Amino acid sequence: METPANRYTATPARQALDALAGNHEDTAALDALAGSEVLVPVPDDASEDDATDPGAVALPVLEQPDGEPVVPVFTSEPAMAELLPFVGRYRLVPLGALAAQWPADDLSLTIDAGSPHPLTLTSEGVRTLLARP
Repeated sequence: METPANRYTATPARQALDALAGNHEDTAALDALAGSEVLVPVPDDASEDDATDPGAVALPVLEQPDGEPVVPVFTSEPAMAELLPFVGRYRLVPLGALAAQWPADDLSLTIDAGSPHPLTLTSEGVRTLLARP
């Protein structure tokens, strides 16, 4: 039987998040996370061209209860389906590449929201911690 805890252990990105839960400064885990691919839900209003353009990624922006905008990404399909069960399309994107092009505004990134060890970063945190050379 699958439990919420074992649903999130399959990918290197998920393992890096679990390691970071114990040590926020674990550079090996940050490197592994930055080098991992994540699932980026395609917004409902994105055209098919925008959804498949290899040079751009349409970011799904959700509003948190405090009104702050956040982009949710996920380490696996089960993690995404648990929080956003009606997502029909997603892109598999290297997290480091996404971070290297992250907007300079106040847009946060949440990885595996709803999981035992989610990670939310400010826009500055995304660019400094995950945009690896």
